[in-house]
Amino acid sequence: MVGSFWKNRHLIAQLTRREVISRYRGSVIGLAWSFFNPLLMLAVYTFFFSVVFRARWGGADAGKAEFAVFLFSGILVHGVFAECINRAPTLILANVNYVKRVVFPLEVLPWVALGSALFHAAVSLAVLLLAQVVLSHHLSLTALYFPIVMLPLLIMTMGVAWMLAAVGVFVRDIGQITAVLTTILLFLSPVFYPISNMPERYRPWINMNPLTFIIEQSRTVLLLDGAPDWGGILKYSLLALVVAVAGFWVFQRMRRGFADVL
Repeated sequence: MVGSFWKNRHLIAQLTRREVISRYRGSVIGLAWSFFNPLLMLAVYTFFFSVVFRARWGGADAGKAEFAVFLFSGILVHGVFAECINRAPTLILANVNYVKRVVFPLEVLPWVALGSALFHAAVSLAVLLLAQVVLSHHLSLTALYFPIVMLPLLIMTMGVAWMLAAVGVFVRDIGQITAVLTTILLFLSPVFYPISNMPERYRPWINMNPLTFIIEQSRTVLLLDGAPDWGGILKYSLLALVVAVAGFWVFQRMRRGFADVL
């Protein structure tokens, strides 16, 4: 798995660049949309939650715009996971010409989807940090931990993506199922609410969500000036590695039948 990534790293970079550029090809302002889209969404969240709903995060003492910033950080994490998972079932179906090329490493396609998602997440992160500076006049150095916090989720996402990409060739309904599941995960994750607001009897179920820990840790390092839970990250990383290896193994086993089905 690691050897395949390292051997094809230049191919992955080229395909990711092409993927990002092709998404905005033909538009007037091109790649600038990747910056304006999250900026517009942050403005919408700020208006509706701080003005219309008068929502607060963590009590009445919180600032008016704090809810929007906390909400946006959760959506950023969920967005990376959801974009990869939703695209995974159709990755092979959308690249049939690669299947018939024996020399093409099909296992890099989920890496390309992840690379595209990370590009947009990086832009959204820049918007989030800029908003934090504007709204609170403060930027924590603990934000440097954010890539470390995200790494276990990215590893797990790749494992799930490999598995869905393989199964999606044979079961076309998978794409519809993942779209529903990622939407459900959005509401079952502490994106729109802090986990402390959840009744005690439901918290164990929320904590079983693979996004919950990463979202909470991301807010800790980005917005709360806190250090990551290193023990929790280590346990999550080990589980993520198991999922990644299992997903890669399933993909490599099932790829032998891709050409016959397609």
